[in-house]
Amino acid sequence: MVISPSDLQTETSVTISNISAPLDLFGRQVQFQQITQALALDRDVLIAGVPGSGRRTLVRRAAAAVGAKMIEVDCIRATDSKRFVQLLCEGISQGCKSPESIALLHKWVEEEKDLFSLKEDGKSIKLRQSETVEQLWQAFKSLLCLPHRLATSLDKRVVLILYGFSHIRAWDRQGEWETLLREEIKRQTAVSYVLVATIAETSHPTEAIGKNLEIIQLTPVANEVVAAWAQEVLNQEGLAFDPRSQALDTFLDAVQGHIADATALIGRLRAVRVSQKLIGNAEIEQAIQALLADLSTTFESLLVLLPPSQAQLLESLALDPTDKPQSRDYISKHCLCRGGSLQGAIAGLQHKGLIYGSELDYRLALPLFALWIRQRLS
Repeated sequence: MVISPSDLQTETSVTISNISAPLDLFGRQVQFQQITQALALDRDVLIAGVPGSGRRTLVRRAAAAVGAKMIEVDCIRATDSKRFVQLLCEGISQGCKSPESIALLHKWVEEEKDLFSLKEDGKSIKLRQSETVEQLWQAFKSLLCLPHRLATSLDKRVVLILYGFSHIRAWDRQGEWETLLREEIKRQTAVSYVLVATIAETSHPTEAIGKNLEIIQLTPVANEVVAAWAQEVLNQEGLAFDPRSQALDTFLDAVQGHIADATALIGRLRAVRVSQKLIGNAEIEQAIQALLADLSTTFESLLVLLPPSQAQLLESLALDPTDKPQSRDYISKHCLCRGGSLQGAIAGLQHKGLIYGSELDYRLALPLFALWIRQRLS
């Protein structure tokens, strides 16, 4: 089984909405407002962050806040152009639940019957057997026009959310599919596009990105925000961090402002049985170790799947964070490859959302993963 970094958000956390967070959107109020305003003003958005930073939650809540119909496509699953077109079909079908939407799909399929057909349920569209690149390309062009038609026909705003959209470059070597997508982003006025990516996408934004997309970056949540949220959630269970201990500091150090990790660890602590309802050093350490034990298989699989140069660099940064992994001293100390191999490893880990770039000193983006690596190598 192939495990991508995005899978870690599911593996490491319960859904944020499952915990009644007193601080709305867990320290992301500003970004939520930015996304909501952008969608309300018919703008398109690039939201960048690491797995577990709350990107999906923000986008879905913002789309719901402006009353938009959501179409979601996970581009990480698009291993080639045909699969990408199939995923677009699935995403559009899942976004069309009302009788009016389904009726429009029926009408559209009749017009595009050479390329598409209805599934047996009569509510979903599928790609007909397309053997040539030209047929797939035409199907892609037709599908990109469909959200705009839905929006104008139903008089309802549509938000097309593309998760991990940059992954299409693995097979879109000439950039033709991405170019057409960006042309549609500029052209369509009744559809807002939200491109969800890792922070690597905004490290060196192109002119096209800067002009046509509202760029929103999700960095780690401030410790004081995490602390206030955690204490309030625990208080709802009649629990609290023991002020005589280092439990709160240990909690903050373990999660380092990462939403999914903080949520997962708080979920553990809510189930801890303690005397006098106080969580001390022993309880927080027990919760951390239990969580790491549960995640060990996922972390091990992820590490094994990395190319050797990336795995070595990841372990080095977990053990010895630095703001200059390219320095001669750091390379010598950790026996890293020099030149292009090192730069390729850095770029690869950033693209996967596993490390931050120079803006956050190249540290690991998944704190519990970093802690697991340190314990594994100690």
